[in-house]
This record gives sequence, C-alpha cells and structure tokens, in this order.
Amino acid sequence: MNAEFIESLREICGDGGVIAGEDLATRAGDWRGLTKCGAGAVVRPRSTEEVSQIMKLCHEHGQPVVAAGGLTGLVNGTDATSDQLQISFERMRDIISVDPAGRTMTVEAGVPMQAAQEEARKHGLIYAVDLGARGSATIGGNISTNAGGNQVVRYGMTRDNVLGLEVVLADGTILSSLNSLLKNNAAYDLKQLFIGSEGTLGLVTRAVLRLHPAPLTTSTALLATEDFAQVEELFRHVSGRLGPMLTSFEVMWQSHYRMIAVDSGRHQSPLSGEHGYYIIIEASGMDPDRDEPFFTEVMGGLIEKGLASDAVIASSDSQRQAIWYIREDVEGILSAMAPGVTFDISLPISTMESYIDNLVEAVNREWGSDSRVITFGHLGDGNLHLGVAPRPWSEEAHRRTEELVYRPLEAIGGSLSAEHGIGLQKRDWLHVSRNAGELAVMKLLKRTLDPKGLLNPGKVFADAQN
Repeated sequence: MNAEFIESLREICGDGGVIAGEDLATRAGDWRGLTKCGAGAVVRPRSTEEVSQIMKLCHEHGQPVVAAGGLTGLVNGTDATSDQLQISFERMRDIISVDPAGRTMTVEAGVPMQAAQEEARKHGLIYAVDLGARGSATIGGNISTNAGGNQVVRYGMTRDNVLGLEVVLADGTILSSLNSLLKNNAAYDLKQLFIGSEGTLGLVTRAVLRLHPAPLTTSTALLATEDFAQVEELFRHVSGRLGPMLTSFEVMWQSHYRMIAVDSGRHQSPLSGEHGYYIIIEASGMDPDRDEPFFTEVMGGLIEKGLASDAVIASSDSQRQAIWYIREDVEGILSAMAPGVTFDISLPISTMESYIDNLVEAVNREWGSDSRVITFGHLGDGNLHLGVAPRPWSEEAHRRTEELVYRPLEAIGGSLSAEHGIGLQKRDWLHVSRNAGELAVMKLLKRTLDPKGLLNPGKVFADAQN
C-alpha cells in the first residue's frame, strides 16, 4: 500500500480518518485485545459518500478491503493482512431518526447495539436483538453475521428486525434501499443478500431497524433438571403456558454451569452444581398486575409436575442480571477453556442429547478425561454453543476437534453456524451445511457483485472467483 494511495485516502477522509505506519501498533485486532490489527492501513469514513469514494478508489487500484465494527466476532471474520485495507465504521455512529408511530429506527452501521437499545427505550420501544457483547457489537456487524442472541424465540434473528439497508458495493455504487415499511413486496428484497453475507457482497452503511413495544414486565427464573427428557418437556410446557410471553429459553449443561457458576469464583451460584441441566426462562408482558403472579404460578407448577428439581425466581433486576451473567460470561468461558475451540451450531432439539453424549464420548476416547467439553445455548431456537478443550492441545487436535463436531451435523440436518457466521474458521467445512447447488449460486452472487474479489477476500469461501 504505497504512500500515494494513503494520501488519496486522506483526501477523502481527512488526516484523522487514516491510520497507517507506526500508529497501527496501537490498534487491536479483536475485542479482547489479544491480537493486533494486521491491516496495511485503517481508514475511518464518516459517511456513506466517503465509503463510496473509498471503494471507487480501491476498485480502481484493485485494493482488497476488510470491514470492521466492534471486533466481537468469533470466527476471524474481520482478520486483515498487510496487503489489505481495513475500513472501520467507528466514526459512523449516528442514530439518524426514530419513528415511534412506525416503530422504526434509522442508524449508521457503527452504532453499538446497546446505544440503539437505549435510544429505543426512550420512546417506549425496544430493539429486540440482544446478546452479551451488546456494549461493543455494532449494528453493521450484527447485520453482517445475521446475529441472533437471547431473544430469538420471541423476536427472531437480526434478519427479522431489519426493514431496510443502505449498502456500498465493491465498485463504489451506493445501493440505497432504506425501506421503512413492514409490508413491501415490490419484487426482490435486496437487503436479504447482504444480511449474513459477512461483508463479502457489499458494505452496510445505514440500516432501518424494526422496533417493538417495550414490555412493562420482565420475569426471570433459573431452574435445574436432572435429564434431557425433562428439559424437552419443560420447553413444551412453558411454551404452551406462557405463549407469546416467552422471551428466552436458555439451557446450560452441568459442564458449563459448574465451571462458570461454581468453580470459577466469578459468580455466586444461585443453585447447587449437582444437577444435570440448568435453564433460564424469561417472560415479558404488558400486565403488571397479572404477569408476575402468573409467571410464579407457572414456575411453581413445574416443580409440582416433576419437571424441575429446584428453581429460583429473580426478585430484583440485580438478581436477574446475576443469573444472565452466568450464561453470558464469555470471558470466563474462554479463559477457563484456553487453549480450546468454540463452536456455534444449530440442530433439532430431539437430537441434542445424543449428539452431545456422542461428542463427549468421542473427545474422551480421543484424548482422555482431562479434556473438556462444555455446552450451553439458546435451546428454544435450536442453537447450542460448545467449548472443546482437548488435552494435550495441538493444532492437529484442533483440526480433529472440528471434525468431531461438524461431521455428525450433516446426517441430522444441523448447521455448523447458527449465528456467528463462517469467516475463516468454518469455510473449509461449509459443505457440511450447504449442498453443491447452494454453494454454486453463492459463488455466482459473489462473482457478480464483486468481480475483482475485493470485499473481505478469503472469508466464507477460500476463492469464490473460481
């Protein structure tokens, strides 16, 4: 990346808009600060128009680019090399407008999720996509991976909460489709091409988000059960009793709960660590006089019916947060498992018990009982997160772990990525979840929209140009 090219970037974004040379040493490559930015330079546009000018320049010079948001991804989807330009959206953080009547919010791509949530609350509304990295993760990043999070069972994925997008294509063309209508069936819904495409088809610069009425009540419980059949029956029962009030149904296997809530010293455990499974159930509604007593009645009935061995209901917001922190303590998980591998998979609920039992058996058979497998996730929407730490650790063990996790998914109709995306980590296994016809069409879209292969090269597909 020569000096003349860098100077052209400065002409577009100003001196403060370009970071190059020795100044790059202070740039982190991930949200934990464990790696450094590997890009040849970082450019920080302030508007869609500047992003467009940057991409026109890059298209002219054949310069590959990698888009970066909050760097909270877990599949190396924003990793950049010295011959690549990183486009950071950290200066595009404006919440442009909120329409309370239409229940929409228009934001720039660099707006953190939590900022959007807090702004919606000011209008008696919520942006319903929610996850543990809410303070750092950006709306653009969420869109690029079609993030899910904790409330999918009620509100859906990011895809279900985006009405319109503005996108800059590889050649600098601005595709503005800032639709704010809930119903708009005028031919192709082009935004769907870019949601979940991980910045490989275009760069999202603005979005119209769908909002929902803010619930007036939120009730949260942590329950314990002894076997997975109880977990399945519990989900069926509370889904029927709570109906549309059910917002979250999260499950932690004992392996996760003991490690984080009991052994780590990072939490005060609300329940003993001797049970087989731990479930967070959260419901929200609009009737303060009815909702909380009804929730308590439903939870009490679960123990009477033998569907739960023990339970605690949060009586304050601090208790609610403490329960959720056990589930969302990603730093604690990564620290306790290191070195290890994390996975994000989807599979039918009916196959979960046997799949996890077979995986644990395979890991123990391969490396012995000193190895570790932890399981937790959004069971209500079929999404599990796994941590596997083979001992002794090696890159060969890493590759073998991926094989043990991914290969069985093909036979049961599972997916190797529920909400984290493909990035670099999963691209060699994409065939497990997508057939040859699907992959061919995906590559055709990539070649059509990015014929020079400039956008996030090497991610999702090693080489989509062939």
